Amino acid sequence: MPLQLIVFDMVGTTVHDGDNVQQALSTAFERFGYEIDLEDANSVMGIPRPVAIRVLLTQKFHLEPLLEDIEVIHKVFLENMLTHYRTSPDVRPNPFAERTIRTLKRMGAKVALSTGFTSEVTNTIIDRLDWHDLVDAWISADRVERGRPHPDMIHLLMRKFNIIDPANVAKVGDTPADLQEGTNARCGWVIGITSGSHTEEELMPYPHTHLVDDLWQVVQITVDEFVHA
Repeated sequence: MPLQLIVFDMVGTTVHDGDNVQQALSTAFERFGYEIDLEDANSVMGIPRPVAIRVLLTQKFHLEPLLEDIEVIHKVFLENMLTHYRTSPDVRPNPFAERTIRTLKRMGAKVALSTGFTSEVTNTIIDRLDWHDLVDAWISADRVERGRPHPDMIHLLMRKFNIIDPANVAKVGDTPADLQEGTNARCGWVIGITSGSHTEEELMPYPHTHLVDDLWQVVQITVDEFVHA
């Protein structure tokens, strides 16, 4: 089966960020008197941030949060992230990210990025890394009705490139939500990166076709499968 489209997650997968997303979320909660640790924040990585905030307020603090509560925490989180992505020296491509993307494009695949961030944050990252011409498309959770783990972002990208069969699509990411998204979209490849927010042991229970240590192994997987197809 030919690889027509490969959808990479951004932060943690193709973009180096350390634990800054988790720290920004923790700081936003603290502003309103709620204390969460990095483990709590990490447990909701990959899903749309308003959903993540609702999950934490509900499950950790046993609240029934109002929409206004979610919105104010999310606003502070977005302010923290926009400042970070515009100014922090920590923001840079992950090892092999640009080389991997260019190689996959030379093989004939379309390469897209997807994220649980808003379009404003996503565009800020694209601007900062100057990736406008590197990738064929990028999409944010606020562009679809349902973010991860639902397959809506992948489906929208498939329609953009007139791709019918999800077996010709690969999804690559570093969170359980990424793997669930790829599985729910019925992607032919669902590849977990174990050097991001989650370890191999943490990703192993979730449906996947491959777990890899770095992005260059994604190229090796697809080349090998083409050769032996």
